[in-house]
Amino acid sequence: MNATVQETDDVIIIGSGLGGLLCGAILSKEGMKVRVLEKNSEPGGCLQSFRFHGTLFDTGLHYVGSFLPDQPLYRYWNYPGLSGNLRMERMNGDGFDRICLGDREYSLAQGMDNFRDQLLASFPGEPEALNRYIRTLTEAVKAFPMYNLELPDGHPEEAYRSMGALDFYRSLGTQDLLREVLSGNQFLYGGLTDTTPFHIPALINHSFISSAFRLSGGSRQIIELLSDKISSAGGSVGVGQEVVQVNREKNGFSCTTANHNKFISEILIADIHPVNLINITDPSLFTPAFRHRVSGLKNTVSSFTLYLSLKENSFPYLDYNVHYYSGKGTAGASVAEGRGWPAHFMLYTPAPRTEAGFAGSLVVMTWMKEEETAAWKDTRTGDRGDSYSRFKQERSEKLLDLVARKFPRIRESIACMTAATPLTWRDYTGTPGGSLYGLEKDWHDPTRSLILPRTRVPGLYFTGQNTNLHGALGVTLGAYLTCGEILGLEYLIKKVRDAD
Repeated sequence: MNATVQETDDVIIIGSGLGGLLCGAILSKEGMKVRVLEKNSEPGGCLQSFRFHGTLFDTGLHYVGSFLPDQPLYRYWNYPGLSGNLRMERMNGDGFDRICLGDREYSLAQGMDNFRDQLLASFPGEPEALNRYIRTLTEAVKAFPMYNLELPDGHPEEAYRSMGALDFYRSLGTQDLLREVLSGNQFLYGGLTDTTPFHIPALINHSFISSAFRLSGGSRQIIELLSDKISSAGGSVGVGQEVVQVNREKNGFSCTTANHNKFISEILIADIHPVNLINITDPSLFTPAFRHRVSGLKNTVSSFTLYLSLKENSFPYLDYNVHYYSGKGTAGASVAEGRGWPAHFMLYTPAPRTEAGFAGSLVVMTWMKEEETAAWKDTRTGDRGDSYSRFKQERSEKLLDLVARKFPRIRESIACMTAATPLTWRDYTGTPGGSLYGLEKDWHDPTRSLILPRTRVPGLYFTGQNTNLHGALGVTLGAYLTCGEILGLEYLIKKVRDAD
C-alpha cells in the first residue's frame, strides 16, 4: 500500500522524549512549524506516566537537580516556559539521597558546604578528601561551558571525559567506606565500572548537590506544557505514528509511518536511539563506517522496577531517596545476577505526600541485565504468557526481601503492585535492551561513543540522552546543542540569558 502524503513541515522530530519535546518547543518558539511523531499511544518517552489501580506513577523522571532560579536547569527550562509553571517540591536539605550500606546510613546533602559538613560528621578525619572532591566537581562543571550557559571555547571538557571515575575516587587517598558513600547514588549513571568517565558522576552529582527537587504531581506536566507550546505555535505532537522508513528527498526528508502516512520536512531531528534511526533510514544516508561504529557500541544496563500502591496511612512520605546496598557494598552491584541478585535498590516515595504526612505510592528500582529476560525477547508487552508472569512475581518477591532489610514491615503496607522488566523498558522507550541511559561511555576511548547533534547529512540531527549526557539536565543541554546547530548557538544562549 502506498503511503498517503501529508502536509510539509519545517521540522519533523522522531520521538517525543524530553529531548524531542524540548527541541520542538524551542524551535516552535522561534517560528518554525514542528511535527513530532511518536510510536506509542502517549507522548513523553521516560516522562510518561501510567495509572495502576487508581494510582498514578511516573516511569523515568524521579527528581531533578540545579533547579533554583539562578541555576542551570531552571534557566534552560525557563526559556520554553517550563520553570515557572511546574509544581515542584524541594527535597531534604540535609540528605536528599541516603546511602545505606547494610545497617549504616549516610546523607548526601544540598549545598556544597552542607554536603561536606554532613559527611564530616560520619568521617571526621576526611576533610581533605571531601574538600578535594567538591573542588574537583566544581572544576569539572566549569570545563563544560553549556552547563554554565556559556559558549564552548576549545575543549577543556576532554580532560574529564578521558578521566576514569574509579581512578578519581581512588586518587582521593581516602578510606574505602567514604569512596563507597560518594559513589553510592551510582544507579543514576548505570553503575560505577572500569569504563565510567568521571564527567558523568561529576556533572550529575554537582547538579543534585546544588539543589534537588521532585515534581509534585508527576512528570506528565512537562509533557503537557511542552506539547501545548508546540501545538499553540501551529505544530503537532502525533501519537501512534511509528516511523518505519526515512528517505532523503529533493528538499529535505520523508518519514513514512506504520499506518501508511508520509510526512515531509526540510529538517529532521531523531530523538531515538541512533541504532534505531540507522535501521529505518535509506542505507545511503550514513556511511558504512558510521553504521558499523554505532551498531557495535554497548548500552548501559537496564532495570527491574516495582510500582507499589500503598494502603492508606501505612508508610511515611520520605523527602529523600534511599540507595541501599547489601552488606557486600557497592562494587559490582550493577552486574549482580543469579543468586546474587539483587544487591541493591533505589527507593523513593513520589510527591505529593498526604495531609497526614504519609506516602500514597512507592517505587523501587534495581539493575537487571537484559539477558535475564532473553526467553521472552521476541514477545511484546501484554502477550508474554504465564512463565513471564511467574518470573516477574519471583523477582518481585526477591527484591521485596531486600527492601524488607531496611523497611521490615514493607509488605504490610502494600495494597497492590506491578513490575517492569528490561522488556517493559524496551517496548515503552524504544531503547535496545531497555537500557536505562542509552549508549555506554568509555573514558579509555571517549570519541568512540560520541554522537554529535549535527550529522554529516545536511538537515539531519540527533538529540536525546545519547548525544550528550543522560538525565534531565544532560538531555536538556543536548536539546539546546541540537537547536543551536539549527538556530545558531550564540543566538540561542543569548535568548536563554535574556529570558531570566
